Amino acid sequence: MPNWILGNKFDTIYPHKGSIKTLWETRWKFACQKGVYPFHDGSYEDFEPIFQKLISENINDASTDEYTSTFFPIASDLESQASQALDSGKTDDAIDLLRRAAVVYRISRFPYVDITQPNSIKRAAFERQKHVYLKAASRWDPPIKEVIIPHSSRGRNDGQEIPIYTRIPRSARPDNPVPVVFIMTGLDGYRPDNSQRTHEIIGRGWAVVIAEIPGTADSPADPADPSSPDRLWDSVFAYMATQPMLDMSRVVLWGLSAGGFYAIRAAHTHASRLRGAIAHGAGCHYFLDKEWLSRVDDHEYPFSIMPGWTKKYGYDDTQVFVQEARKKFSLVETGIVDRPSCRLLLLNGVADGITPIEDSLLLFNHGSPKEGRFFKVYPIWGTPTACLSLTDGWKIFYPVNQSRKTSNSHTHCTSDVAGRKELESLLVLEAHVWFTLETHRALNLETVPKIVVMPIELSQVNSNALLV
Repeated sequence: MPNWILGNKFDTIYPHKGSIKTLWETRWKFACQKGVYPFHDGSYEDFEPIFQKLISENINDASTDEYTSTFFPIASDLESQASQALDSGKTDDAIDLLRRAAVVYRISRFPYVDITQPNSIKRAAFERQKHVYLKAASRWDPPIKEVIIPHSSRGRNDGQEIPIYTRIPRSARPDNPVPVVFIMTGLDGYRPDNSQRTHEIIGRGWAVVIAEIPGTADSPADPADPSSPDRLWDSVFAYMATQPMLDMSRVVLWGLSAGGFYAIRAAHTHASRLRGAIAHGAGCHYFLDKEWLSRVDDHEYPFSIMPGWTKKYGYDDTQVFVQEARKKFSLVETGIVDRPSCRLLLLNGVADGITPIEDSLLLFNHGSPKEGRFFKVYPIWGTPTACLSLTDGWKIFYPVNQSRKTSNSHTHCTSDVAGRKELESLLVLEAHVWFTLETHRALNLETVPKIVVMPIELSQVNSNALLV
């Protein structure tokens, strides 16, 4: 497709590509200091020595065992400290240390856990991440729980069980069921990577269900079958319907990045089961375009994304993936988006170099009316501004406080005025502000706005202002 809205950036090779030193010093160090994506829940003091070691040893390829193993000593030490804290009755300290260890394991397993390699070091890192994360999150109030549910709608090449996380507020009872936010995770963000999302959602009296998308992490869905997610969600919804504390008439879906693709699909295939859906940083068609795929590895993603994309969609050969994937998986070419849908909110940055903004705009010409909010200048997910827009009327800002120790701490911090230039140059940044006025109203049966397209410059954001 000629004339991408991304403009000259489409042909630009971003300077951090292939250099762990440049990635750390120009992008990730600042994100780590602020505790934002992909370092949310983490602590800068844990990562500074790790990245100095990676830099000094010139380890630039995150797909290597050398990269992943560099993180293990610090993660293991944090686990040991947590164990000692538990033995001493210092539960809050232990939770904090386990949380930090889980984030170290998260970054070690970047950029993708290959589902076809169950004995890989990336898989080992993911298993350790899940272990320490649940050891902490199970002690929260209310706790996060892992539930292994039957894949009751499984196909021939699907697995038999679906691991999900649930978190249900104390106020939920069979005679007082609560609304549900169903989170679909992404290519590199999995179930243990959603702490702050669950804090904010639970704080509003809603329940959370988290599941992984086909081709990633622990998902049992056949990645090569375009219809496998439909069966996957059938099984998840079937389980949810057996839980009397969940109000199945008020379920909103939130798909993140690669999960946004599945949010769009589910908004059409499962429209009758959803009050609404949010597709955040989603692709649906052009993100699988041959020309787009030829340059996507040059853009803002920290490492090479094509190997993960290839495996995630069930291919072994990247060239075959490039040739075939759009015709097979595009929600436009397969006619999915021409069906009626539930209310669907699209969020992204106009300068997203991973999933083109064209994919969001394209949807307004198909199927039911959509709602959208898109942010000029900003890249993947439209961050940081799109996440600032993801509020439901409360004054919530960037949580720059790294001392938070309990699950119920909702630290409301202002954006860092002094760091705005860095924020503007940072290509992967996520503010921990999670929900929409539109979603809040939808869950409470109120009217929501129609289509909203509002580009916002970061310079317009007052340090004490709330974007609405």
